[in-house]
Amino acid sequence: MNETSDFDVIVLGGGAAGLSGALSLARARRRVLVLDAGEQRNSPAEGVHGFLTRDGIAPADLVAAGAEEVTRYGGTVRHARVTSARRDGDLFAVDTADGDALTARRLLLTTGLVDELPDLPGLRGLWGRDVLHCPYCHGHEVRDQPIGILATSAFGVHQSLLFRQWSADVTLFLHTGPNPTDEEREQLAARGIAVVEGEVVGLEITGGRLAGIRLASGRVVPRAALVVMPRFTARDDLLDGLGLTVAEHPMGVGTHVEADQTGRTSAPGVWAAGNVVDPMAQVVAAAAAGVMAGAAVNADLIAEETRLAVEELRARPHGHPAGNRSSEDHAEGCPESHTENHTEAAAWDARYAGSDRVWSGKANDVLVRVVPDLAPGTALDLGCGEGGDAIWLARNGWRVTATDISRVAIDRAADHAAAEGVADRIDFRRRDLGANFPDGEFDLVSAHFLHSWGDLPRERILRSAAAAVAPGGALLVVGHSGFPSWETEPPADVAFPTPEEVLASLKLPDGTWEVLISDEHERTQTGPDGRPGTRTDNTLMIRRL
Repeated sequence: MNETSDFDVIVLGGGAAGLSGALSLARARRRVLVLDAGEQRNSPAEGVHGFLTRDGIAPADLVAAGAEEVTRYGGTVRHARVTSARRDGDLFAVDTADGDALTARRLLLTTGLVDELPDLPGLRGLWGRDVLHCPYCHGHEVRDQPIGILATSAFGVHQSLLFRQWSADVTLFLHTGPNPTDEEREQLAARGIAVVEGEVVGLEITGGRLAGIRLASGRVVPRAALVVMPRFTARDDLLDGLGLTVAEHPMGVGTHVEADQTGRTSAPGVWAAGNVVDPMAQVVAAAAAGVMAGAAVNADLIAEETRLAVEELRARPHGHPAGNRSSEDHAEGCPESHTENHTEAAAWDARYAGSDRVWSGKANDVLVRVVPDLAPGTALDLGCGEGGDAIWLARNGWRVTATDISRVAIDRAADHAAAEGVADRIDFRRRDLGANFPDGEFDLVSAHFLHSWGDLPRERILRSAAAAVAPGGALLVVGHSGFPSWETEPPADVAFPTPEEVLASLKLPDGTWEVLISDEHERTQTGPDGRPGTRTDNTLMIRRL
């Protein structure tokens, strides 16, 4: 893994349920990681059946296609064996055999189950081909062939009657199962199903395919397919650390993890889907359960984030939300040097209302230097101030969404855009980026000098900014590296992140972004007294792959 080790959700298991859940989460713009050891129970089968539009696809091909789709939406899928999973404070800690220590806010358990087969020589080697259990998964493939049913429980009669739909040549081998009742024998006779007494001791295999069933008496009954009823055992090696245990399935077919209809388990923050919950679910049903669980996990995260945002809002002075910096920082000083106890919106409204123009009206130098290398598309300008960057982008072919916390700034920027003849290409929105974020995907998201008087959740805003970038688009973050030369006694408690620290704070999945620019540069800036000074800024520009 890269330096990113914490995620919104880690999915344990990469079969149909896990990948479907991950796809829902990735499309919901969550940081999701799928860890899969490559031990899907249907891997021996020649094809997946009953899956609309995918009927007959090889299990490995279905998994590969699903992983590609998850990755396309920004999720990460990795081949890894998980050795432990446990709650660690507010997070979950997940360790892999490769030595990675990962954390997540939520877990989705899709580890599937193990088929415990009768102990007969050669049985396991034919599992999924000539040795079957589900008529809807494999019945069509053995239609009109001689089929045997190996009874190990009361399900033997039921399976015999089911497979009679696909073949007129069905034989029930009582083996270790109970004797049929008189009513069951009548049903079997009515359907023309033969019943063979005695224990089965082995299989006759010719050319790698099933040829017959060998009884303890020495008799061999020719058969081309054998139906068995495995015991379905939920994989439980990771459950202890999560406070979960397996339970006997109500149908008596094995064990499972208990969960509600959305996949929520009794362990807070842990969902489960697929065969680990429903041993009888076919692939398409497991996939549907994964979709349901993924949506439920996302809804739970939204509820938590909303609760935290409300708590944060209530904790601020007068209940006002925090806000963002204007992007056009040229000469008038920085809010970090102020110590007045203002709320963000009121402070910025007061500052803009105090003069006809606060900033120069020019676009920021870095924007002008680097954006011409990009093809014009849709842009999001965070902290647009009086509109200098947004107007420049619109003039150069971009369609712009421009946001600022100050209503005074937004109204003034809209007037400037109208005067420049580009008002039809800019959508101005008043937004407190710490509380809500513009919807949509953008080819460019620009955040210049996102600094603050107050308690600005800068890292969270920048993560939202990265999530708003469309595939192939760019995120441009420009900030200060220190105080200007005229600040002789800068506040000691103010720190400016480096480009590397900004990148690390974004917590981007490995292999999904590339760094285009990461540097510091010095520029000339006019001080409050009108004399020139210097300032060092830094730039991070990354492209979403």
